[in-house]
Amino acid sequence: MTRPRILVVGAGFAGVGCVRRLERRLAEREALITLLSPFSYQLYLPLLPQVAAGVLTPQSVALSLRRSQRHRTRIVPGGVVGIDTAAKVCVVRTISGEFVTEPYDHLVLAPGSVTRTFDIPGLADHARGMKTLAEAVYIRDHVIAQLDLADASDDDAERAARLRFVVVGGGYAGTETAACLQLLTRNAVKRYPRLDPDLIKWHLVDIAPKLMPELGDKLGAAAMDILTKRGIEVSLGVSVASVDDEAVTLTDGRVLPSRTLIWTAGVAASPLIGTLGAETVRGRLVVSAEMDVPGLDGVWALGDAAAVPDLAKGGEGAICPPTAQHAMRQGKAVADNLVATLRREQTHPYTHKDLGLVVDLGGMDGVSKPLGVELHGAPAQAVARGYHWAALRTNVAKTRVMTNWLLNAVAGDDYVRTGFLASKAGTLRDFEYTDAYLTPEQVRLHTGSFRGAVGTGGDD
Repeated sequence: MTRPRILVVGAGFAGVGCVRRLERRLAEREALITLLSPFSYQLYLPLLPQVAAGVLTPQSVALSLRRSQRHRTRIVPGGVVGIDTAAKVCVVRTISGEFVTEPYDHLVLAPGSVTRTFDIPGLADHARGMKTLAEAVYIRDHVIAQLDLADASDDDAERAARLRFVVVGGGYAGTETAACLQLLTRNAVKRYPRLDPDLIKWHLVDIAPKLMPELGDKLGAAAMDILTKRGIEVSLGVSVASVDDEAVTLTDGRVLPSRTLIWTAGVAASPLIGTLGAETVRGRLVVSAEMDVPGLDGVWALGDAAAVPDLAKGGEGAICPPTAQHAMRQGKAVADNLVATLRREQTHPYTHKDLGLVVDLGGMDGVSKPLGVELHGAPAQAVARGYHWAALRTNVAKTRVMTNWLLNAVAGDDYVRTGFLASKAGTLRDFEYTDAYLTPEQVRLHTGSFRGAVGTGGDD
């Protein structure tokens, strides 16, 4: 008997959750499991703002996929750049730049998302993102570099521009990024006696009429109050009209001299989804409640890349939000349905009631809504950190994060920059390879030998 080949694309919350569940539930003789990911770690994305602020080290939020020797999943270090669903083959660009093919019997698509951008003049060339570990490390370096450059300058206009920071996006990522980095600059400027602390300006901009509307009016107002008391200027109903290397122009006509634009205005499904030619909803792949893709044999999709029906909310067209909470649970649910399919058992629809939302605003501030209970201030921050700590997958990661939190609380930060990408702009296009995907014609050039040989199975 040949063993079915299961390919899991993506090592985020959804992909890793699926693989770990498959390993626990399937005997080695039942299937061959392969995980395809450019990086051999699972990134704990919600803590990236704390990496940028220097509260946590990068290794603390990068959970190694190779640390345990007991896991039998084969890890392929590369990114899937095309899929031939007729031949049941993925085309993978390895980290060395070579193209390899990976045939499958069952494909689990969890490639995650990328930063959502718009056709705004100068955005691609001047905006920085907060979606990857490298971006968080780079932004910390960049912000500290602006303090150094402002300190070295005798030009008042240049100094003011370097000390003005603009964050676009009033969701969780943008709000936490602005809050955490504002604390970084507020504390760091004490080490720069030539700089006037009042020159440091932080702006949070969002086109939406409310800050973090998912939290409700009361907690949204509490978050707004925390930010404004810290001196962060929040502009709602406004977006960016254009940006260059000297200023950010807003849609209300204001021109903000600045050398820093951090773009966190939402996410879009991985461009890989657009190469399939399948039905999508707002860019996310249409799936059933069981998370299989209609019309594509053996293909499952979940997480940020899939429009998974939200049965708990009810209502026609309701889909699960792209949150870590849903991704982790969807990974387990897809694994269970995949096991049931292999064993010819009944599959089950995904349903999960939201446990609440947590937002860590740094220091002793936060806003949280666990199980519908509204909290703000220190209690909310304690809940937020407790939730994130508990959600970390390994005890090693939990120990590192807790140690970092305690060390930062006691000893503070040294505000050291590493010089990471010092000679490059470090913009969105430098970190998110959204143009790396193949056309269907290019994919078929790599998979032609597999056509007509579908269903031959894996190794025995």
